[in-house]
Amino acid sequence: MSEQYLSTVESFKRETFDSKNEEKNVFDAGEGLTEEIVKEISRQKDEPEWMRKFRLDALQKFFELPTPKWGPDLSKLDLNKIRYFIRPDAKENAKSWDELPADIKSTFERLGIPEAERTALAGAGAQYESAAVYHNLKKQWEDKGVIFTDCDIAIKEHPKIFKEHFMTSCVPMGLHKFTALHAAVWSGGSFIYVPEDVKVDLPLQAYFRMNAIKGGQFEHTLIIADKNSQIFYIEGCSAPIYNQNSLHAGCVELHVKEGARMRYSSVENWSKNTYNLNTKRAIVSKNGTVEWIGGNMGSGCTMLYPCSILKGENSRADHIGIAFAGKEQNQDVGAKVYHIGKNTTSIIKSKSISKDGGVTSYRGLLQIAKGATGAKSVVNCDALMMDAISKSNTYPYMKINESKVDIAHEATVGKISNDQIFYLMSRGIKEEQAVQMIVSGFIEPIVKELPLEYAVELNRLIQLEMEGSIG
Repeated sequence: MSEQYLSTVESFKRETFDSKNEEKNVFDAGEGLTEEIVKEISRQKDEPEWMRKFRLDALQKFFELPTPKWGPDLSKLDLNKIRYFIRPDAKENAKSWDELPADIKSTFERLGIPEAERTALAGAGAQYESAAVYHNLKKQWEDKGVIFTDCDIAIKEHPKIFKEHFMTSCVPMGLHKFTALHAAVWSGGSFIYVPEDVKVDLPLQAYFRMNAIKGGQFEHTLIIADKNSQIFYIEGCSAPIYNQNSLHAGCVELHVKEGARMRYSSVENWSKNTYNLNTKRAIVSKNGTVEWIGGNMGSGCTMLYPCSILKGENSRADHIGIAFAGKEQNQDVGAKVYHIGKNTTSIIKSKSISKDGGVTSYRGLLQIAKGATGAKSVVNCDALMMDAISKSNTYPYMKINESKVDIAHEATVGKISNDQIFYLMSRGIKEEQAVQMIVSGFIEPIVKELPLEYAVELNRLIQLEMEGSIG
């Protein structure tokens, strides 16, 4: 990573994410959701008839399914006030950043995406509102048959593989109310296919940006790693802060074929007026490996539980996550793993920090099917509370239907240590800096697994959140 890029990341202020552009749209569906709006989305995208019908079926399920009651309170989310489809006045799927309007280009430059693409990526994508405005894959990977585009393009240019994998076995449209909503109004996102035996040794990255007030973003990420291939994908997300609610209900589907390896990293930094109700799942075949690396902060309410279905024998899933909740934030995150094949392995490491009355929760599901002999799983959850008014919860659920397995679970909840603070202050370190050092040490095992630029960014964001927390 270049020194110039690191300097940009280290100098990030909260305003980097909170600054907003004047809205310039070519289409705005307005508030609320109707059958006519869903038909208009499909018409504007010139989709095949099967997708139009798929969207309408999903819309009906969305109206029928109940809002989840078991997690954070969603009663203040008025779905009739959300703007579900907004197309900015910008070229879609540009191959050069210079083809974008100056304000949109400047937004992504402040976020460091073009610089990262130049120095460290195999390709990059960017979405603004409901439109994928940029996608580019370096030629050396195109020549090897790698596909990197958005799902609006993939449904037309790669219809067979797209239809086979889109919201079928991995994330069915009726999984819950918000997957049904996503299926009805999805737009843009990322589509990646890595051919058999191809190993992409540089990351691909996409960044999703909401700008509009009361906006909704519903990007779809569909990645297929064919037999013995390898892919490393990074997602970043952000939105400016408003005094009215926004909604993010994206969907990620990962298909890890036999012997393939996939690492999916994300830092979700939505504004505090955003409800982040995201769904992420992977199906892992024989000898395949999926790695989930995630950071969640920013949004007022998050419900996110990446899921791995270990279908093939000797398949593996690693889930590593960090959540941060400050004032008026509720981060309800965790992981789900289904062990189905023989000799499968999962490792779940979760850390959380809460301050100023923030609430963090680990909500996990571990299920081992009958016949999944030799399954091994380790679950480790650590929570750090910065004060007496913050909360941390752990909701682990295990369903073990096979006796020949090895399972371990450990959870710890603690407050920041006065002894540690005193020790550092006795070495001449100011109290606020001492607290930041302790927090950085607490999250270091998670952050070190993130790509360098996101590790630096996440550390800096948490430092900004911690400033002024003493005294």
